[in-house]
Amino acid sequence: MTVFEELKRRGLIAQMTHPEQIEKLFNEEKVTFYIGFDATADSLHVGHFLQLVVMTHLQRAGHRPVALLGTGTTMVGDPTGKTDMRKMLTPQEIDHNAECFRRQMSKLIDFSDNKAMIVRNGDWLLKMNYIEFLREVGVHFSVNKMLTAECFKSRMEKGLSFLEFNYMLMQSYDFLHLYRELGCKVELGGDDQWSNILGGVDLVRRCEGKEVYGMTFTLLTTKEGKKMGKTEKGALWLDPEKTSPYEFFQYWRNVSDDDVINCLKLITFVPIEQIEEMEASMSGSELNQAKELLAFEVTKLVHGEEEAQKALATSKSLFGAGAADEDMPTTVLLDSDFTDGGIGVLTLMVKTGLCPSNGEARRLIQQGGVMIDEEKITDPKIILEKRRFEKGVIIKKGKKVYHKATI
Repeated sequence: MTVFEELKRRGLIAQMTHPEQIEKLFNEEKVTFYIGFDATADSLHVGHFLQLVVMTHLQRAGHRPVALLGTGTTMVGDPTGKTDMRKMLTPQEIDHNAECFRRQMSKLIDFSDNKAMIVRNGDWLLKMNYIEFLREVGVHFSVNKMLTAECFKSRMEKGLSFLEFNYMLMQSYDFLHLYRELGCKVELGGDDQWSNILGGVDLVRRCEGKEVYGMTFTLLTTKEGKKMGKTEKGALWLDPEKTSPYEFFQYWRNVSDDDVINCLKLITFVPIEQIEEMEASMSGSELNQAKELLAFEVTKLVHGEEEAQKALATSKSLFGAGAADEDMPTTVLLDSDFTDGGIGVLTLMVKTGLCPSNGEARRLIQQGGVMIDEEKITDPKIILEKRRFEKGVIIKKGKKVYHKATI
């Protein structure tokens, strides 16, 4: 099975500019391709992780990935999928974020011996003369056509700044630059980047008279079409300081029954034949095994096998004997969190991040969805004494979420 066939069989490929040529290219040549990552946060999240998995599949097949860190494009901000303009970051913040990305990418992608590269588009975009840029790049873009792109259409009602309007030109120029300097022939990206990728493919053709290619891959969504990777605390981060390995493991352990097979195909390297065999004969107990496999494999890729084993052991102990151990997500309460030697259960739920507000915590308690130290809580006015937290208090939310609070 070729790498292209595997990507297709796993359901990773969404759209292609030239399907036959791209398949031939990946099957018969050693291709330099790139994916762009704008440095908008100090950690990659699970949406980026899917892109790293695709890069790894292709690298294992002998192709050369280029990870483009958007130290230049992040100065402008991609309007795609946003109802408001992105927060403008300082150059220092962007450089810090890019360095965090580089460290996380190195866990999955082999950058040794020129097998892959990391480049920063600020190295060329920030030095460009604006008039020269307009004359070389801007002349090839039709404003009328740009306004039909999804990345801009969604912003027209609220207002699209001229700053953001430049983003497509800058991203397209990246492809032209990487084609000239590194021989990049293919740009990959999430399916929401289709318009921007088409811009780059067209620009290379117009400026160099050469055919290059674009391919998007499936976004990580639930069966209902909602983006995966959102938790009550926000995004599902790859940084263990932002999302602990146990929380990361539990997210995948608790995915919907309808989504587990798709996730195994998209974001693990479990052989596709094994996944398809599981899919064909899935029962209740096998579903749980599939979820455990998914959680373990993804956590191992992101955090290493030792952390994956710890998370698995913690999960088994919780769902088995109801016990807790040191790897459970933990919130350390401060003296200032207590009033008159106690803390209200609503305040506790919010402090631990288990609920976003007192109102949500109250509803959850009234619906019988909260247990503290194996005791169901029915009164939202309960006050817990400070001394209880000296050994740690175990909070259970719903059937599967456990959290420890201590002092």
